[in-house]
Amino acid sequence: MPTNPNKFQLLSFTGRTRILHLTWIAFFMSFVVWLGLGPMMPFIQEALGLTNQQAKVLLILNVAMTIPARIIVGMLVDKYGPRIMYTSILILGGIISIAFAWAQTYEELALLRFLSGFIGAGFVVGIRMISEWFPAKQTGVAQGIYGGWGNFGSAGAALTLPFIAANFGGEDGWRFAITAASIAAMAYGAFYFFSVTDTPKGSTYFKPKKTGAMEVTSKGDLILYIIMNIPLFLALAVLTWKLSPENMGLITSATSYSIYLALGATYLVQVWKIWHVNAHILKEPVPALHRYKFKQVAILDWAYLVTFGTELAVVSMLAMFYVSWFELPKITAALLAGIYPFINLFARPGGGWISDRFGRRKTLLVVFTGIAASFLFLGNVDKSWSIELVVAITIMAGIFSKAGSGAVFAMVPLIQRRMTGQIAGMAGAYGNVGAVMFLTVNSLVDYDIFFTVIGIVAALVLALIVFFLEEPEGTMTEVLPDGTVQMIDVK
Repeated sequence: MPTNPNKFQLLSFTGRTRILHLTWIAFFMSFVVWLGLGPMMPFIQEALGLTNQQAKVLLILNVAMTIPARIIVGMLVDKYGPRIMYTSILILGGIISIAFAWAQTYEELALLRFLSGFIGAGFVVGIRMISEWFPAKQTGVAQGIYGGWGNFGSAGAALTLPFIAANFGGEDGWRFAITAASIAAMAYGAFYFFSVTDTPKGSTYFKPKKTGAMEVTSKGDLILYIIMNIPLFLALAVLTWKLSPENMGLITSATSYSIYLALGATYLVQVWKIWHVNAHILKEPVPALHRYKFKQVAILDWAYLVTFGTELAVVSMLAMFYVSWFELPKITAALLAGIYPFINLFARPGGGWISDRFGRRKTLLVVFTGIAASFLFLGNVDKSWSIELVVAITIMAGIFSKAGSGAVFAMVPLIQRRMTGQIAGMAGAYGNVGAVMFLTVNSLVDYDIFFTVIGIVAALVLALIVFFLEEPEGTMTEVLPDGTVQMIDVK
């Protein structure tokens, strides 16, 4: 362990800092495999003769599974621990990715890409790992480094995989590139298993009392939890609608109605699970000592919907915006848009660091004010504006939104330790819900309205933070396996 346990030593490779570096690299590798599809798509489309619609469907399918996967993985990591879960995701995800790389029919490509979406749930695993190793006063910056540097895996894929595809294997170069990335991820998964432990020596790994749904501690929270599951299924319904005959026409009406029915049935099953896990609180109120407020989780979910949802949506449309509104050359537009994901390297850790230093709620108030103001300002953009001004404002909006992601996950581990994975999973899933929502808006309206919608949603979430979000208390209560109670400092 570091000599001074209260000092954050980023350049060290011992103790908790070693775990941080090993874990963000695991996240980085998962994103290389998952989001490597984007930069590979031109090669895949040319080699297999796919239509533009077929290519777009693969991109949609690549994110669809991630919404439920983050919920499921959040439950599993709380039960089995991050060491086993990260290894499993990297190895199984690598196998599925290799199968995708060597698929021969479009149907095989579509199915395997849909299954590959669960790799994106790896993010949730590291949130629990970092929360176990870092004290509350350092968890913000540690989670920010984990999320910000790991997120850079998408840029890593864009910088390396096209080079491999263009120089090795001829027409099958894309297959070799994806295979190489997948093998590297699988190898790192095995290395990670033998290199980390779930907790520091002598620490207890707290687990939920029940699995299948999150535990809540009051009647009102039970109702709120059931309601908060609805947007997760609505997002999947929107994806189905985009594929339906009314839009892209790539699935039949019968198929789309079948999916809607399945989503409705699955939601009812989820409600039953929630009831099964929590029905006892109606008869026997949870002692005050063991309670937490689910409204904290709900507000953080909506906050991440704005921050990470905005990030994915803006990254997807920014280059096209620069080209269509300001007539920039495609290469120039791509380079300017490429600044946006690079902001993650410092903005997300910065948001976590500020949260550690000045408080979780205060930081969220500041960054959401910045998100709302910058995007509402962009909502007034017209084609007469200078491109320099527009790029500067989008960069500023990106700094606030990515710092907001860091601030959200500076607070997530401080709600209820034993359920950190589930809370992180739900917040992470809401990030993908935000991406689906904002990208759908982008497909229906002009860019200025798109920016305005983001600003309005950010302002609404800011109001939730102002009136309902509470700063984490001084301690949280956890029950040890032997039944004794332990108080954990969250400041």
